[in-house]
Amino acid sequence: MSQPAATTYCRSFFPWYNGEHHHSGIAMLTPADVHFGQASVILTARQNVLDVAYQATPERFPRGRPRAAVLPEAVYINPPRLEGLEPGGTH
Repeated sequence: MSQPAATTYCRSFFPWYNGEHHHSGIAMLTPADVHFGQASVILTARQNVLDVAYQATPERFPRGRPRAAVLPEAVYINPPRLEGLEPGGTH
């Protein structure tokens, strides 16, 4: 792939990936939602919708009240190595 073709591709891919694609590792939010501080607002709104649905028809939820996903404290592609630990997290 040529550099101009790669640039053209990336100009459409990265806005989609960061602003539209919902990632399972970050509670089905977009990276932009998390980066710009919208995660708690969105997750609260999701929980409100789930609560209304549960109150209206609890029989649809055999495992009880549904809960919106929780945003993890940290997400890594390559987690940092801790001092004194071998790769894989063992001593």
